[in-house]
Amino acid sequence: MLMDYVAVIITSLVSLFVLFLLTKLVGNRQLSELNMFDYIVSITIGSIAAEMATELEHPEKPLLAMAVYALISFVISVITAKSIKLRRILFGHSVVLMKSGQLYKKNFKKTRLDLNEFLMQARLNGYFDLSQVDTAVMEASGKFSFMPKASSRPATPEDLKIATQADKVFYNVIMDGNILERNLKTAGRDIRWLESSVKSKGDKISDIFLATLDSSGTLNIFRKSDREIKNDFFE
Repeated sequence: MLMDYVAVIITSLVSLFVLFLLTKLVGNRQLSELNMFDYIVSITIGSIAAEMATELEHPEKPLLAMAVYALISFVISVITAKSIKLRRILFGHSVVLMKSGQLYKKNFKKTRLDLNEFLMQARLNGYFDLSQVDTAVMEASGKFSFMPKASSRPATPEDLKIATQADKVFYNVIMDGNILERNLKTAGRDIRWLESSVKSKGDKISDIFLATLDSSGTLNIFRKSDREIKNDFFE
């Protein structure tokens, strides 16, 4: 009996490790970014991994099945990267729901989408007034994209003819009192410079919760505090 429990623990660890490797092979994507095919494959592989954890007689069978599913998913991803037609068949394509103030009823039916849900998605994207929207698209992933009318989009510095500077890149060089040497080196600085800069500001590296360094050499320090703030600013 004890050996059975030990075997379950071992197969569970092995299935988890194999599942991790297969996930890295297939690719890291958030659940919301998975297409229907990848979603089905990931659920199936997870179910097989759970079965493998309790399969004591022939654990190699579910292991082989996991490998087959992962291999199929990998091959499909390679093929669809080269074939637009196959990619549309397997993963779907975007559907235009609204264009220039016109709502396309047939496309609503095609996507099995009712008007209330569409209006809810518009509100979630910040459009309570549908007259501000020029184009609305349902992506293959099931997410919605809204393009505002030119008169309703936010003004940009270019519209206002304001001269702008390029955004700065920020490097995290200290986190929770620890120096991130690789980031510091990438930013073109060394530890001696960092220690000197921190000291000149009257701080100790061990007391710094976060320090960032931008591409112009400006060091921003955020100090630790053990004080607890109980009141909610947003109540």
